[in-house]
Amino acid sequence: MKSAVATELSSVCAKSAQQIARCFHALADETRLQIVDRLRDGEQCVCDLTGQLDTAQSRLSFHLKSLKDAGLILDRKEGRWVYYSLNPETLDDMTQFLAVLQTQSSKPHLARRCD
Repeated sequence: MKSAVATELSSVCAKSAQQIARCFHALADETRLQIVDRLRDGEQCVCDLTGQLDTAQSRLSFHLKSLKDAGLILDRKEGRWVYYSLNPETLDDMTQFLAVLQTQSSKPHLARRCD
């Protein structure tokens, strides 16, 4: 019989396992983590991110595309500039996934003995 937490984890995973995997994969890069860190203070223009991260715009664009494809960031165009911000819905999904894992892992479960 499944515990309530295991059922909840299964539900969270079934809904968005592929999406969550893409997010964690996108975050597995130092430059992309730096971008996300900059965006937690709010929307940023790509021109500002280029200066803050001391990187070429072409390299930054590659990383921004990875984050956008994973659903971690949103963009909006204003004139010739593009502004980026964190996607709160995706962050909520990831937070919910981690919270369920944390709840489950805080209750030790011994594996059944192999015979």
